[in-house]
Amino acid sequence: MGFLSLVGNSFGCSASGERLVSAARDGDLQEARALLEYNPRLARFSTFGGRNSPLHYAAAQGHHEIVSLLLESGVEINLRNYRGQTALMQACQYGHWEVVQTLILFNANVHRTDYLNGGTAIHFAALHGHARCLRLVLADYVPSVPNFCTVMDHRSSEEDSAADFDHDALVKMVNQKADGGLTPLHMAALNEHVECVQLLLDLGASVSEVTIEDGTTIDLIGAGSTPLHYAACGGNAVCCQLLIARGACITVQNASGWTPLMVARSWQRNSVEEILSKEPEERIRTLPSPYLCLPLMSIMNIARECGWRYLNQSPVCIDPCAVCLEGSCSVAAEGCKHEFCTRCALYLCSTSYTSASNRLFHHSSWHEPDKRATEKQPFTVILHDVPSRELRFFCPDCRPSVPDGIPVRAHATDGLILLPLAELPEDTGDETEPVVLYGFHGHEPLPHKVLKVRI
Repeated sequence: MGFLSLVGNSFGCSASGERLVSAARDGDLQEARALLEYNPRLARFSTFGGRNSPLHYAAAQGHHEIVSLLLESGVEINLRNYRGQTALMQACQYGHWEVVQTLILFNANVHRTDYLNGGTAIHFAALHGHARCLRLVLADYVPSVPNFCTVMDHRSSEEDSAADFDHDALVKMVNQKADGGLTPLHMAALNEHVECVQLLLDLGASVSEVTIEDGTTIDLIGAGSTPLHYAACGGNAVCCQLLIARGACITVQNASGWTPLMVARSWQRNSVEEILSKEPEERIRTLPSPYLCLPLMSIMNIARECGWRYLNQSPVCIDPCAVCLEGSCSVAAEGCKHEFCTRCALYLCSTSYTSASNRLFHHSSWHEPDKRATEKQPFTVILHDVPSRELRFFCPDCRPSVPDGIPVRAHATDGLILLPLAELPEDTGDETEPVVLYGFHGHEPLPHKVLKVRI
């Protein structure tokens, strides 16, 4: 009787586990919560064939709330499937940045490699062109400083804001090699993912790393190939220009004696032949990636310390979040002093952009407002060194006149440094000082919410 009971319980657990897998795959949060409340051990269930756990299915489908639920139920965050892939790798592969953000908050291992190709989560993000996921994976390696691009360019150790910055660890991460010596930059360049190439270069990716012949990978370009060889094979002119601007040599030969130009011709990539034929007469200057200065390290540390889930609270908060008007404020932006709940701050920090996001190369008028911007787009763009009179507000209702001489601190990507409210300096400004209205983009409950800021 005991044996039959054990068998019955085993089949029952298997049936419930399959139900949880289906709920995780389909995004049925209520079903998943009910099953886990009934038996929390179901979070560790895995299918027999692919050994995919409910966490893998939820991550691959982008159901970040179910991912959070499973992690809070005690599931092993770095669990592998039969390919050696973790949930973080699958989220990066399919571009589900909210899942990546959740897994990083729970301290997922970013160094794990898969069994088939030896690739990390960064390789998966670069291979499939998901720059936001790539940036989130590196959140704990990139300090939240507005001048980080300058810090990387000059390797400055004198910057107070970058005192805790481990440059060597970051460079080691972005240049980690998969089987065959492939770096994330090789993969992004081959597949024409311009944003990933730009971000990787800004983060210290080497343009001189070469592939190797290890007998485990099929290299159609040849061993000893640089990222420029791979960009030439991909045929994307912008990728080639970015690599050349960062010092890639157009005459370097791989083990087969092929230059990038020869690779382009062999693959009939006519669009890049002129670029690869001669060195540029003038040094090409590039703008930093719009993802580079997202203040992710700050907000990740705050979220881990203060939490980011809505807790039981009174319907009306004394100081509600300026975006959702529901959560209580635990985070503030330095400079403008907007106050947010941690959840909204996480969203804003992961989705902010500057107006330079669509322009990669430097020209004399890049500081000017983008005339092609849509008037209906509820997003404010403010860049460093832009005179206050030239501020452009995309939301039609946000057009105040700003007197000359008022200092304007960069907002959005270029200067949003987050601090706990307890550490925020008090505002001693006069109540009669002029105000500027800022519109935020991307929050569905209040897509045109306008925030009032004293400068």
